[in-house]
Amino acid sequence: MKLIVLSNDDITAIDRATLRILAETGIILNHEGAREKLCEAGAHTKGDHLYLPSNLVEWALSQCPSKVSIKGRGGKNVVLGDGKLHWHNVGGARDVYDPPTRQVHAATIKDVIDSARILDALDNVTAVVPFFTPQDVPGEIMSLAMYRHTLPYTTKPVQGPGIQTRREVQIAVQMTEVIGTPSEFLTLGISPVSPLAFPNDVVDAMMEAAKTDIALSPLPCPTAGTTAPMSIAGAIAQQNAEILASLVLAELVRPGLPIVYTGRLAMMEPRTGLSVWGGVELALASAATVQLGHYYGLPVNVYGLSTNSQELDIQNGYERALNAAIPALAGADELSGVGEMQAGIAGSFAQMVCDNEIAGSVGRLRRGISVDDDALGVEVIASVMEGTHNFLGQRHTRRYLRAGEVFLTKLAVRDPWAEWERKNRDGMAEHAQAEAERILDEHQVPPLNEEQDKELNNILQAALKELVNNGND
Repeated sequence: MKLIVLSNDDITAIDRATLRILAETGIILNHEGAREKLCEAGAHTKGDHLYLPSNLVEWALSQCPSKVSIKGRGGKNVVLGDGKLHWHNVGGARDVYDPPTRQVHAATIKDVIDSARILDALDNVTAVVPFFTPQDVPGEIMSLAMYRHTLPYTTKPVQGPGIQTRREVQIAVQMTEVIGTPSEFLTLGISPVSPLAFPNDVVDAMMEAAKTDIALSPLPCPTAGTTAPMSIAGAIAQQNAEILASLVLAELVRPGLPIVYTGRLAMMEPRTGLSVWGGVELALASAATVQLGHYYGLPVNVYGLSTNSQELDIQNGYERALNAAIPALAGADELSGVGEMQAGIAGSFAQMVCDNEIAGSVGRLRRGISVDDDALGVEVIASVMEGTHNFLGQRHTRRYLRAGEVFLTKLAVRDPWAEWERKNRDGMAEHAQAEAERILDEHQVPPLNEEQDKELNNILQAALKELVNNGND
């Protein structure tokens, strides 16, 4: 099944608008080394603006591979661009929501660890991003602490935390080397600042990642109406310009560098000015982003399971299901958001478990309906009508049940009233909370060896000394 939100003419128009933005409006980039490299390749500057000609953008796109691979220490491998839909969690949530009490608390290192363990156990989650920003470590090493305390608690591929500086890239690479080759085991998302600004630290980080051959996810996060045009088409064109400018820089540093085309466009809520992650407009923007990234031949990662809801309620369910299903049907290679709540500010363990089931349902949706002679079932209908008038005992029925024609839920309640009442009226949220607690009690992740764990501690302690204590003990 395929959902098309942009026509071929629409995609061409957005591409042309993007090339005009880069060539005529330009980006704000003052990094001396990057300006020199870009100008040698055909860009030009005026004041703090840098202008990228279309032939340079097209050259950079021609260098990018069509697939991006990342390994996990347990031997699992995710290949973006292989035709499958992959899923990962939201990254960097500040608060942890507890459904039984309906309260939130500030995330800690323990929450980082527990979230990684739960994500490791969920069968539809294919990669893990450090989930929470722990408030019990200094801000200067927060991203690095997230990565350090995620690596030992999953065997799935771990995508890097939000990185902002060259030194953070170097330290994240050191940590990855504890488990394997960084170019195989690490991807990094690095964000320009919308609209069209590339601070020196961001440029340094992008260039360092490229030098180290780390797959890069340019990660602009514009909000339509505040840091991008209010029109979805205009906001997508600007986001595209931010992604392509990042891509040009990275490919000049290391031609052939794997790039994940990553869009994080949200909308402004006009009554408050806040960022809207739950509206169906986000799903449309994500689907359009998928089509645009595929036009360039790149694997695409966009928002998926997202909501502005504060709890596990009806709003939460319909927002995240729409926002996942629409870009999934557009052909997304990877969707984010497992466990996300409150527009990324919070997350919960129960939400992760719910989202694992939603991801399974979306996977069933993408498979669509098989229509061939066997599926049409003319013979089985004739056989039943000549005999029992009942399809339950037919091999045809068993075969299609085993093939997953009906997605079998583990959490969603499908009992009649009397049975549901007998079971204490628990719903999907309660079942998910119980499953999260069971996973934390029972699920064991193969640990790092003692030497690896010690080395990660040493790297983080050295980062603490360097970045927080200014080199002093």
